[in-house]
Amino acid sequence: MFDFSILIASVLNGLTSGAVYALVALGLTLIYGVLHIINFAHGAALMVAMYGVYELYNKLGIDPYVALPFLVLGMFLFGYALQRVIINRASHGKDENILLVTLGLAIVLENLALLFFKSDTRTIDTAYSLTTIEIGPAFIALPKLIAFAGALVASAILMWVVSGTDLGRAIRAVSKEKQGAKLMGIHVEHIYAMSFGIGLACLGAAACFLLPTYYVNPQVGSGFVLIAFTIVVLGGMGSFSGALIGGLLIGVVESLGGLYLGESLGQIGVFIIFIIVLLFRPQGLFGARA
Repeated sequence: MFDFSILIASVLNGLTSGAVYALVALGLTLIYGVLHIINFAHGAALMVAMYGVYELYNKLGIDPYVALPFLVLGMFLFGYALQRVIINRASHGKDENILLVTLGLAIVLENLALLFFKSDTRTIDTAYSLTTIEIGPAFIALPKLIAFAGALVASAILMWVVSGTDLGRAIRAVSKEKQGAKLMGIHVEHIYAMSFGIGLACLGAAACFLLPTYYVNPQVGSGFVLIAFTIVVLGGMGSFSGALIGGLLIGVVESLGGLYLGESLGQIGVFIIFIIVLLFRPQGLFGARA
């Protein structure tokens, strides 16, 4: 039986990790909701963003949190260009082609990272990396609390953009009925690229929140994207609220699983819950029935 303070600390750590998971999953959800495809390059794009944070800190001394606007803008432009210049042209309007193109992009990005950075695992040391904050009976690392708050703010901004702006209304129109949106004068290809860019901008924010306490190597995105896919399906395909709540839930379950089963088996609980939800609610927790 674990001490109550250890249990509380584990839950709080799970929530902080889950908020970042949710931010990664929200970008994936947006891309799926508009383009109706799974972006296999999502994990590789997160890796690119994390190397961007690392290089800005290592070469220019820019703090990860100060780098946030630069990474968000840079990843948005990177995503917009990828969709307009490569994915859109190579797909020729076929969803199966988009899947293959994004898979190819993931392989190319990971191998470019291996070429330039080798397979070494890299970390950064900031003045606050080991700082902890006391919350009740638990002590939580300051960067994790900042990541939790920042990820929730970024998620709220994304939801506001989608629900309360002209761009958001255009995104929702294209996701519901592409041909009808064209007839209303919406530039569908531009909206596709904007959605892809915003999805990758979420990864830029997530990278800034992760790196003060995490590491980066060419394969780092694979673990995150596996969790993100799980969250997207668990919360309901295309559901923003489902991705947010699912991310927090997955973070807590993973943390408690690591506490009771050991770190190497911590993710078993994640996939057990995933299977149970699919058995009894295959559309996900917040997804609509077909």
